[in-house]
Amino acid sequence: MMMGSERILAQDEIIVSKTDTKGRILYANRTFLSIADYEERELLDKPHNIIRHPDMPRTIFKVLWDHIRDGKEVFSYIKNSAKNGDYYWVFAHVTPTFGEAGRVVGYHSNRRAPERAAITDMTRLYRELCTVEAAQGGRKEGLAAGEGLLNDKLKAAGMTLDEFVFSYASDERAVG
Repeated sequence: MMMGSERILAQDEIIVSKTDTKGRILYANRTFLSIADYEERELLDKPHNIIRHPDMPRTIFKVLWDHIRDGKEVFSYIKNSAKNGDYYWVFAHVTPTFGEAGRVVGYHSNRRAPERAAITDMTRLYRELCTVEAAQGGRKEGLAAGEGLLNDKLKAAGMTLDEFVFSYASDERAVG
């Protein structure tokens, strides 16, 4: 588990980034640069996972990539790393960018400050997913086990992933 201080994104701040279809950063706004403590030249053409925090389960990113590659938007709670080892939580909205003939040519992400209750619950859920992923024999098995656990929890709560994510806005949390 990576240590560091938590950085808090202000409620009125929005982090914006754009990537190509492989996830390489093409644009990062000032808020992104500031909270992640990077210079623009350090991020451009780098994989977006340069800010991935080790506490994040691979399952969450698999679900995210599956959605956006299929041309769908996705919302998720993400814990990111700053360059110096600090961390910050975001509520991310990631959408595909479409070019000619409706083909996906990249991705656009807006990230806002999440509800504190979401951070508490996501920390617990993500720790459980990471544990299940790590207990498997390999990467594919870990992803399958993590996705299975997430789907089981959603099914038990009678929710889709989107319903679960948005339950923090309506205060109807039911997945644990």
